[in-house]
Amino acid sequence: MTLVLIVDDVPAMAQQYAYDLKRLGGHEPLAARSGEEALEILSREPVDCVILDLEMPGMDGFEVLRAMERRAIKVPVIVYTGTGNFDRCIQAVRLGAHGFIDKAEPMERVVQEIAQALARRRLEQQVVELRRDLGQDATLLGSSPAMQKLRDLIARVAPIPSPILIVGESGAGKELVARDLHRLGGRPAGPFIALNSAALPHDLVESELFGHERGAFTGAVAVRKGAFEASSGGTLFLDEIGDLPPAAQAKLLRVLEQREVTRVGGTRAIAVDARVVAATHRQLEDEVKEQRFREDLFYRLNVHVLRVPPLRERRSDVPELAAHLLAATCARFGGRAKRFGSSAVEALMGYDWARNNVRELRNVIERMVIATDREELTVEDVPEEIRTGKVVRKKAHGDSRTLQEQKVEAERQIILAALERNAWHITRTAEALGLADHSSLLKVMKRHGISRE
Repeated sequence: MTLVLIVDDVPAMAQQYAYDLKRLGGHEPLAARSGEEALEILSREPVDCVILDLEMPGMDGFEVLRAMERRAIKVPVIVYTGTGNFDRCIQAVRLGAHGFIDKAEPMERVVQEIAQALARRRLEQQVVELRRDLGQDATLLGSSPAMQKLRDLIARVAPIPSPILIVGESGAGKELVARDLHRLGGRPAGPFIALNSAALPHDLVESELFGHERGAFTGAVAVRKGAFEASSGGTLFLDEIGDLPPAAQAKLLRVLEQREVTRVGGTRAIAVDARVVAATHRQLEDEVKEQRFREDLFYRLNVHVLRVPPLRERRSDVPELAAHLLAATCARFGGRAKRFGSSAVEALMGYDWARNNVRELRNVIERMVIATDREELTVEDVPEEIRTGKVVRKKAHGDSRTLQEQKVEAERQIILAALERNAWHITRTAEALGLADHSSLLKVMKRHGISRE
C-alpha cells in the first residue's frame, strides 16, 4: 500500500485529502501540520509520496523542498496551492517537486498525479539499474542448444506467478535469467529487487528482507522497508538462497505462504505482492539432508527449476560472448574498439571456464584489453593459464545433457572453430571440413543457429 504524507497547516484540508486519497486511490495517508513535522515524519516513516502545501507559516513548502534536498530524501513531491499563483508552483518544480495542482481540483486528478509520480520514480530507478549494468554481462547471450532450451523454459514459466528456483554454478548468469523472468513476466513495469543472501551479515538478514521499525535495534534510527515491501508489484530475486540462516528461512517460508511481512520490532502485518525468484550454486537436496536448509522451504521454492548451463557445456557460445564483452569493456574504458583474431577465439573456446564461468571470461577479456595497445587481440594476448588449459574442474551440478545434445554442441564448436580459422570464408571452411560445397556448410550452419552477421 502506498504511504502518502499530506503537509498542510489547515487540519480540515489535510483530513479531507486523507479521506479522499484512501477512498479513491487506496492509499495509506499520514498528515503533518508544519514543515518541521513533515521532515520529522520523513525521517522515520517509509513515505512513498508527499502532497505539500506551499503557503504555510514558519517553514513553508519551499524550505521543506530545500531541506529534503540537503538531507537527500528521495521522495516524489506534489505541491499544491490555493492562491492560484502558478509561478510559485513552477518555482517549486525547479526545486525538485514532481508537479503541482490547485486545491480546488477534483481528487481524481490528485490520485492520477500520485500514480504518475510513483511511475516516474520507478522509471528513474530502472534507468539507474540499466546504467549500472551497462558494460557488464547484462544480456543472456548464446545460440547453443543449451541456451535455446533455457530460453524456451524462461518464456514458458515467466508468466506464472509461482516461485522459481534457478540453479547453476557461480558466474553462469543466474541473475540474468531472473531479470529475463521479470521482463517476460506479468508485471515487467514493477520493481526488480536483487538481494544476495551470502553477502548479508546474519544479524541484518531479517531487517534487509522484512524491514524494521524505528528503535528495533541499535542504529535503527528510522523505519525502513525491507526487500519484500520494496519489490511489491514486481520481482524479488534472492541470490544464494542456500546461505540464508535458519531463522530467516523459517520467516521466509511464512511470508511465501501468507503473503505478508512483519517488520523487525513491529507487530503489524503488511501485505506484500512480490514474485519470488531464488537462485543457488549449492545442491539444495544435499543441504536438506545435512539439515542446513529447511525441507519445507525447499519444496516451496522448488515449484519450477531452471538450470543455467555452465560455460564449458556451451563453449560454442564463447565467440558471441567474447565479442559482446570485448565491445562492452572497450566502451566502458573509453578506449578505441578492438577485435579478436581467430587464434585468440580458438584459445578461449579451448578452455572450460570452470572457475567462474562467464564472469571469469569477462575478467580475462578485461586483462587482455589492458595488456595490449593493438587493435587485434591474438593468442599471445590470452593469459597463459587459459592457453594451457590448466584448471580445476568442478562438478557442482553435473552434466545433465543427453548424448545427442553433447554431440550437437561438439559439432557446433567444430564448425565455429573452422569458421574462425578461415576468417568466416564459407567456401574455404567447407573445403577444410570436407563438405561437398559451400551450400552444404550453409545448411549445417542454419541447423545450428550460426549466422554470418
